[in-house]
Amino acid sequence: MRTKTPILSFSVLLVASSLAAQIPTLSARRSDNSSDGGSYRPVQSVQKGSVYGGPFSRIAIGGSFNTLGPGIQITTNLADHFNLRASGNTFRYSTNFNTNGFNADARMSMTNTAIAADIYPFHKGFRVSPGLMVLNNNRVTANAVAAGGTSFTFDDTTYYSANANAATGATPMSVNGSLGLNTTKPAFTFTTGWGNTLPRNGGHWSFPFEVGAAFIGAPSVNVTLAGWACQDQAQTECGNMQDTTNATAQQVQTSLAAQITKWKSDLNPLQTYPILSFGVAYSFPVRGGSPAH
Repeated sequence: MRTKTPILSFSVLLVASSLAAQIPTLSARRSDNSSDGGSYRPVQSVQKGSVYGGPFSRIAIGGSFNTLGPGIQITTNLADHFNLRASGNTFRYSTNFNTNGFNADARMSMTNTAIAADIYPFHKGFRVSPGLMVLNNNRVTANAVAAGGTSFTFDDTTYYSANANAATGATPMSVNGSLGLNTTKPAFTFTTGWGNTLPRNGGHWSFPFEVGAAFIGAPSVNVTLAGWACQDQAQTECGNMQDTTNATAQQVQTSLAAQITKWKSDLNPLQTYPILSFGVAYSFPVRGGSPAH
């Protein structure tokens, strides 16, 4: 369902563009002539120096590389200096790292779809673009293990991962965590940039640039613990993290809660997620639109 959402957005925009473009942009008027019985003379609606042919008369399709991941964009015109743009981005990345004594496998998943209005206040290449990120599945997930006997820290407190012990059922510590960059849904976006993907001079190619932010809300952090942890390296005071009555488990969970608070504070600036994008697009008239000069 996630992968269908960007495709559906683009399909709807394409269909709307094609239907609206069938509205004639040229009208004919009759001029009476006593010598030849009259003739039809077309009246051009396109102004000199511009190829604007009415709403939905042109479409631009392009690609971009930005901080939300590589993506595609489709744009159509609504007015002479006002475009409607839909975009979709996706990115996957996996890595391994060590943190707080844990060996972690992390996966980043960026999948989003947005719609924006491109407004050209000075009738030139400069634009401002308010919009909405209607789909946001941007998140990071991680699984981590602390080998038996190794130390790890939560909130500056050192603990030890238990060695495997069949007699007691002890197993080394493990962690499952997730970072969500999608608290606010849908998220408001605002960018400014340069480059009209539907050049009014009749050109086809454009190379737009934009910078701004998506206001996604404070990042969410969720961490769950499994296995056994000990308060001392000799492993005389240990507890199962699933045992809510165990003193060691309670202490570790308290330290974890304090650590999560610190992580959220460090990540708080990401509630305004930066957008920086470079792209290339190709535009063309649809049926009923004005051809390029």
